Amino acid sequence: MAFKPFVFCTASVFALSFASVAQAQDAAPQATADAEASAEDIIVTGVRASIVGAINSRRENVQIVDSIVAEDVGKLPDNNVVEALQRVTGIQVTDRAGGEAAVITIRGLPDPVTTWNGRNIFTAAGTSFALQDVSANLVKKIDVYKTRSADQLEFGLAGQIDVQTRRPFDFDGLTVSGLARGIYSELADEVNPNAALLVSDRWETGIGEIGLLVNASYTRYKYRNQNVQAGALVPFATENPPEGTWLTPLQRIFPNTDPNNPYWTPGLNAGLPTTPGSTLNIDGVQVPYYLSRDAVISSDLYGKRERPSVNAALQWAPNESSTYTAEFYYTGFRGSTFNSLMFSYADWWGSLGDNPGDTFELYDGTNIIKSRRMGDVAGFNSGDYATNRTDSYVYALNADWDVGERGKITADLTYQDSKNETSFFAMRTNRGPLDLDVDFNAGGGIPSYSFGTPEVLTDPNAWTVGDLFDNGNKAKGSAWTFMLDGHYDWDEGFLRRVKAGFRYDNRKASTFVREQSAGALGGTLASLGSQYAFTNSGFFDGRADVPTSWVLANGPALYKNADAIRSLYQTVNPALLLSDQMSFDRVFDINEVTMSAYLLADGEVEVFGRPLLVEGGARLVAIDTDYNYFDRYNDMARTSVSTGQVKLLPSFTARYEITPNLRVRFNYGQTLRRPAFADLNPNVSLTGDLSGVGFGTGAAGNANLRATESKNYDLALEWYFERNSAIYVTAFRREIEGLVVPLTTLEYIPDNPIMGGTATDYFQVTRPTNASDGVLKGVEIGLTYFPTYLPSILDGLGFQGSATILDSEQTIPETDAAGNTVLTRSAFFAVSKFSYNATLAYERGPIGARLSYVWRKGFLNNNEARAFANPIGMWRQPEDSLDLQLTLNVNEDIAVTFDAVNLTKSKQQNYYKYGDAGGADLMNSSTLLLDRTFALGVRFKFD
Repeated sequence: MAFKPFVFCTASVFALSFASVAQAQDAAPQATADAEASAEDIIVTGVRASIVGAINSRRENVQIVDSIVAEDVGKLPDNNVVEALQRVTGIQVTDRAGGEAAVITIRGLPDPVTTWNGRNIFTAAGTSFALQDVSANLVKKIDVYKTRSADQLEFGLAGQIDVQTRRPFDFDGLTVSGLARGIYSELADEVNPNAALLVSDRWETGIGEIGLLVNASYTRYKYRNQNVQAGALVPFATENPPEGTWLTPLQRIFPNTDPNNPYWTPGLNAGLPTTPGSTLNIDGVQVPYYLSRDAVISSDLYGKRERPSVNAALQWAPNESSTYTAEFYYTGFRGSTFNSLMFSYADWWGSLGDNPGDTFELYDGTNIIKSRRMGDVAGFNSGDYATNRTDSYVYALNADWDVGERGKITADLTYQDSKNETSFFAMRTNRGPLDLDVDFNAGGGIPSYSFGTPEVLTDPNAWTVGDLFDNGNKAKGSAWTFMLDGHYDWDEGFLRRVKAGFRYDNRKASTFVREQSAGALGGTLASLGSQYAFTNSGFFDGRADVPTSWVLANGPALYKNADAIRSLYQTVNPALLLSDQMSFDRVFDINEVTMSAYLLADGEVEVFGRPLLVEGGARLVAIDTDYNYFDRYNDMARTSVSTGQVKLLPSFTARYEITPNLRVRFNYGQTLRRPAFADLNPNVSLTGDLSGVGFGTGAAGNANLRATESKNYDLALEWYFERNSAIYVTAFRREIEGLVVPLTTLEYIPDNPIMGGTATDYFQVTRPTNASDGVLKGVEIGLTYFPTYLPSILDGLGFQGSATILDSEQTIPETDAAGNTVLTRSAFFAVSKFSYNATLAYERGPIGARLSYVWRKGFLNNNEARAFANPIGMWRQPEDSLDLQLTLNVNEDIAVTFDAVNLTKSKQQNYYKYGDAGGADLMNSSTLLLDRTFALGVRFKFD
């Protein structure tokens, strides 16, 4: 396993660092002058500048801050901010599909507040910003605040991520820098461009100094996600059902829709028992059963995304005591995906008696079917095409005024506007029954399967045209924000600084939806014309024994000719609308006004001859929310709701210098997590009974959600044992009240428009609720070490690494058979109990290199829909990534770069588990191949 070598490597580096420090102390006593020099800021250049430069931020800040510093444009060797942050202590990332990491948690919590140069930013109708949309090319510095003070934004339980971009006064004069890279995606077999250009200058004029900067970035990435999945578990009769029942050999046992006579209950936490001989009560008869998968599924998704972004800043300093800054930030996203889905049922029983070749194999000591050969299984393919477009703009005016020699006032006015629109167009095609031979776990959690007549899979004449799905969403958001801050400093006495401020934020958001669907058109896929058929190739080629090619509707062609396809379906679905007849229905409006004010004071006193810095304050927050929602299933009837909340949030931090190089910090603070706007929207989105369990599924928001509150404790010890080196340990605890978690209930929704799947008026609807409290605690350890005693060829070698240990528990609401809500206990979602990262960096002469490895233990990702017989928990296997970056400095101005990501071709895998039930071997679910990429580029800077 890769895990053990890296643990040993990390342990060895830690031991090496302590040994070297001890050796230096034994050689000679450290002089006072040396101690003072070691306390100075760390000044380095080259590849290690972004690593050791971050030590200054942590060392000088009162709060616990970890940073990433980019010396020049493109000096962060990552495609987006999330990927850059994965090497920061305490941060875990996941969901690496599409060739990039997309989801970030700080110490296990998924809701960091994102700020741009200190300003809160968002995407469309959301309350957060998609960090992966921030190009790493634009970044000057990223600060990750894990503790909070009264002068920081009050929301985001996980912390604050402040992305800082460059301004013209950061440079001495005319500066032109940029990069151009080509990134090769191995799975998509595509070369993708990544380019950035910064131009900045400043001038002395008759009205003061003026600076102008423009920094633009463009990335495009074509990718391919390949996923194979064994379906959920459901019960089947044995090969010899008891006499007196209506069951045939290996017949699937569906839940009885009669609530007074249920055959089995879907969605139990641990699923149905897996002990051999376990029985179900079928009409008064104890019937033994087997558990087996209901399907095997292959998904071959082709995607493309583009991210244009521009950051511009104009600065004016009319004198030495004031600076005015106008800033503009634009980020865009253009995405399209074509999912080639092949779905084959694995639950047929009708031919068992007619075909003696139908066989099955159980896992030893269980009633779970591992492999099966069966005849006459049905199946469908689906060509799903989706688009996504986002445009976000931020306009800001900022002014700094010095008040005497010790005071400063800062005012900031910001306007934001963000829009997002998505569309989805999909056509199903159905085939006749085929013989299926399947092993649901052929090794490593990956199923294998094949068909008796595989040529059918690629024959468009063998597939008939099925249902059509046609929908879209639109969201927009805007905000006016004004901030006023001021502080005054003293050099002597206990009181060293007083700071106060006010913030006003007026946020508006709206969401819209359109949707329609149509029943099967009939006729063959071939009859539509060759342009509407697509055949993939090379799926999981060599990495699993599954079909590598199948034919289905061509999603891009369908989308391009959508009205022509709609017209065809109108012959059997007259109510279907064409594009000029369709419109979006407004479903949700929100206006949220947040006002906050804070008072903060810093003090300093000597304790045992060493300085103790203390910082205390409080932030008063008032949130007033007005929203309207429109019932899509009741003639868009409008309901208005208003809520309000006032909260006083105290904070306190103490930092004590035990020695000039050894510090201890303590922080206490309270923070909020506002409900996501989507979670407030009570409109229900329904899906039909696709698996024949007797009910459909649905999702909706909850208009009664309130903010989640957290009390936060942190204790850190930091040792800056050499000029470019430090080691730190932090223990932390989060006590969280009112966590938002999903609650699923069975609801009767008559007269619904759902056409997909078996018709039903019953739905398992999942809504968010504040019914959970939780505690998250842990320890994180970090080390940055660039030894000074290495021989010449190794001089410039350094190490950066960290490890995080987490323990979490939350209450999860459930509904029992009587409809009562009961609480069970669970780990937090998406929290790995252990994670670490290790980076070796080297800088000597023109050569720079970085080899980094990140690893996180498996974790509970989510709870599955309560519709099947498997355990409810969906767990993720351990995840890792080994990355390499190389730089060759041709001269002082130009460098050539090479980057490689996911060198070991890691996979992303899920499985079912709850307590002792389930596991990766018996109840594997899905396997997603993760992309390996290689990039070659050039970076330049002229000043």
